[in-house]
Amino acid sequence: MDQEHPLVIILESLISNMAMVIYFGIAIFLAVLALFSFYRVGLKMLDLIGDPSIYGGVLQVLNALLVTIIIVEILETVLAYFRTKSLRVRPILFAGLTAMVRHLLILGIEVVDPVHTVLTLGGVVVMTAAIVFIDNT
Repeated sequence: MDQEHPLVIILESLISNMAMVIYFGIAIFLAVLALFSFYRVGLKMLDLIGDPSIYGGVLQVLNALLVTIIIVEILETVLAYFRTKSLRVRPILFAGLTAMVRHLLILGIEVVDPVHTVLTLGGVVVMTAAIVFIDNT
């Protein structure tokens, strides 16, 4: 029976653990980014006080909050990788759906091409269908 050289075993172990180290670093950066993003939500909420145009302010708060949710969903995907050693698709789809909804909210206050709006709505439908499909399998 052939035994592998100890150096080969060490190198294989080192290489296989590299992904975990990289994901750990990504998780740290995402956690810090989520905290800063959530802090920004708080600042935007404070800006609402005394703002005569509450509609624009609320959209800004909602936009900042949705960005925070997207960051947290991506962080949750990385943390799930630590637990299962596999990549989960559902949180990525939720992050994509949240990004599409955020995009639609921004489109609501800008003048854009109707085709662009329809394509974005199509993306929302596709993301929603994918989430429903994954939940049923």
